[in-house]
Amino acid sequence: MPPGIRAEVEFDTPDICPIVELSAAAETTINSVATNVCSSDRTECVTEFSMDADGDFEVDMTPIFSHRSSDRYRFTHDDGVDCPCECLGQFGCPVARYVARNGTLTIVFHAADYDQLQEVIGELHDQFPEINIKRLVQSPAGEQAEDSVFVDRGKLTHRQLEILETAYEKGYFDRPRRSNATEIAAELDINPSTFREHLTAAESKILEDLL
Repeated sequence: MPPGIRAEVEFDTPDICPIVELSAAAETTINSVATNVCSSDRTECVTEFSMDADGDFEVDMTPIFSHRSSDRYRFTHDDGVDCPCECLGQFGCPVARYVARNGTLTIVFHAADYDQLQEVIGELHDQFPEINIKRLVQSPAGEQAEDSVFVDRGKLTHRQLEILETAYEKGYFDRPRRSNATEIAAELDINPSTFREHLTAAESKILEDLL
C-alpha cells in the first residue's frame, strides 16, 4: 500500500480567503468550490463556488449560473501564495475537500508521504500561523484494514501534556494501577480534582483525533 497521508486542517481567520469571508458574512456553508490550474503564460487563477441564492446577504459578484435555490459564482485572483489552496498547489497537492462554514475554513488534502506532509504543514504554518491540524490518517499498511492515525500533541496545553506524561510514567493507566490520582496529584503538587480535570481534558482532545 502507498505511504500516503490524508490531512484535515482548519483555519479560523475569515480574511484568509474571499470565499471564507463570504461564508462569515452570509452565515452559511460553502463547499462546492473549484479552482483552475494556471498555464505558464497566465498570472491569474479562476475559482468558482456555489451558495444558497435565498439568503439575506449581498454578494459583490454576478452569478454565472443559477439552478433551483443555488447560484454559481466565478472570480479571478492572482497566481500567488495568498491562500491555503494556492499554497498547497505549490507542492502539487490538490484540495480534496473544501468547506467554508461561518468564517471557518476546513481543507482536506493528501501528501505522498510523511516527508512531504512535514514540508507542506511547515509552509502552511509559516504562511498561516492560525492553522489547526484536525486529523492525519495514514494509508493502511500491508493487508491490514486498520488506519494509522496521527495525534496532534499541539492541541494539549503544557500542563495537560505534563499531567498525561506523569500519569503514564507512574502507571495510572496500568491494570492494576501502580499509582492512584491522589499519589500522582501529590507528585505534581496539585489537588486530585485538578489532576482529574486536566487529565479528562487531555484525553478528550486525544480521542477526538483517534475517533
